[in-house]
Amino acid sequence: MAPKAIKVGMRPPHPGEFIREEVLEPLNLSITKAAEILGVRRATLSDLVNEKTALSPEMALRIEKAFDLDMNTLLQMQAWYDASAMREQSAYIDVERYKTG
Repeated sequence: MAPKAIKVGMRPPHPGEFIREEVLEPLNLSITKAAEILGVRRATLSDLVNEKTALSPEMALRIEKAFDLDMNTLLQMQAWYDASAMREQSAYIDVERYKTG
């Protein structure tokens, strides 16, 4: 029998939080100015940094081009966040283990 996974109990940050705290705040950029730099609507960026929407591959590429952050790293952060959120919902997903034979 495989050992049980150890639960660390730490939820990964939303990529929007990272972008807000590690990009916009240190550069003293408002959401309006950053949206202008990225070529997106203010509401689009606001929803991301306020954790109301997921980071899209297009937005990740725009952030990479504007602020020299690796697009793949940002998308991995989103995948990690999504996986953690889904794990929290696992009790509500009823699937039986497949058995051969």
